[in-house]
Amino acid sequence: MATILLFHHALGQTPGFHAVAKDLRKAGHTVHTPDLFDGKTFATIEDGLAHVESTGGFDEIIRRGVASADGLPADLVYAGFSLGVVPAQKLVQSRPGARGAVFGYSCVPPAMFGTPWPAGVPVEIHIKEDDKWAEEDLPAARELARDVPGARLFVYPGSGHYFADPSSSDFDPEAAKLFRERTLAFLGRIDAG
Repeated sequence: MATILLFHHALGQTPGFHAVAKDLRKAGHTVHTPDLFDGKTFATIEDGLAHVESTGGFDEIIRRGVASADGLPADLVYAGFSLGVVPAQKLVQSRPGARGAVFGYSCVPPAMFGTPWPAGVPVEIHIKEDDKWAEEDLPAARELARDVPGARLFVYPGSGHYFADPSSSDFDPEAAKLFRERTLAFLGRIDAG
């Protein structure tokens, strides 16, 4: 089974985030869920992003995320939701040994981190097609899916950003079910490989 380092979104570690982590654990995976917000949660994306800015911006979130991998094995699957994709992607591209990556709701251009995507590391990206928060992310996701062997992009109909988080008003049960099935199948392939 995979060992996963899973990063939360801009609302923090919501009950829905914990539910997704619990579901992965129930499937037999080991899941580490560092809290990049020191226990704080937020009702809106805007409030969460204001908190990010007040703590040093995305650079500080990346630093905290990278530091959370200290002491963990190298052969991790890095996963994140929205804001959490940024430290997950940084770790995939900078910390040797990644087994794979799962990005929910977001993706950034690999060039942002100054290193290419590592050879042989598969990635799956899950984004809604009309999500206003992912307007810039969808082109980056398409680029990554096009340029990285083994990368897969799943574009879901609709506009809800946190569609797999059952505690979010964006929750979409049908899309969340597909996200879960695809993610567990992806982790199964990594485990078998």
